[in-house]
Parts: sequence; structure tokens; C-alpha cells
Amino acid sequence: MRHYPIFLDLKDKPVLVVGAGKVALRKTKGLLEAGARITVVAPEWEPEFETLPVRMVERRFRASDLGGCLLAFAATDDRLTNHRIGIAAKGKGVFANIADSAEECGFIVPARVERGSVQIAVSTGGESPRLSAELRKRIEEIL
Repeated sequence: MRHYPIFLDLKDKPVLVVGAGKVALRKTKGLLEAGARITVVAPEWEPEFETLPVRMVERRFRASDLGGCLLAFAATDDRLTNHRIGIAAKGKGVFANIADSAEECGFIVPARVERGSVQIAVSTGGESPRLSAELRKRIEEIL
């Protein structure tokens, strides 16, 4: 699958994160850095979520949660739930990132290095996150 590289301005844009474990926490922190307005839907969550400026909805995902969202992140520990979120997002025209299935993603989030006005994104299309992280580390050393 080929993706088109793009940098999005997420300031004040509505973003949905489904799941509230460690992966969802990492994604949420990155989205907050970008200024997104985040709703997190999960039946339970990592305690650190309570310190973040996000709207928490304590229950399982419903397709209606996607209403008005620009992007959605499926980051639960259940592959079937993540798959359902991807299908529902596609049906509503919302781009979704599916944590455990690169082939189902409407977009991927690359490893990123930022120094001043220079931004470099590194991606393996979800095939090898470890390689992306290693490349990011080497670029940081060079910069």
C-alpha cells in the first residue's frame, strides 16, 4: 500500500482515540503536542490519562463516536475491536489509524524529528516500527 506523505495542522481539530492503554497514551500525547482536541473512549484507562487535557468517555466504542472527527486512532488491545473501528471509520469518511494493522490504516503516523523549522518524517509504512525508530535516532544524532 502506498501512502501520500503529509503534515496536518491539528490545532483545535477533533480527534478520537479508542483505547486507553500504553499505545493510546503515546498517541494521545503526540496529538496533544499538535494541539488536537481529543476524545478518548475506553471502558478503563491508564491513570496518566487523568492528568491530560482530554475528554474521557468511560465505555466501549460506538460508531457514533466518530461523528465530527477529523481522524480516529484505534488503539485497543483487541484486534477485532480495532478492525470494527476501522470499518466504521471508513463508512463515515473518517481517516483511521489502526494500531495493530498497517494494511487497514487510512493513514500512518511516521517517526518524526523536529529541530527548529526542520521537520523530518521517517516511515516504513507500518512494516517495521523498530527500523523507523532507529532511523529517527540516527537523524537526531546528525541534526
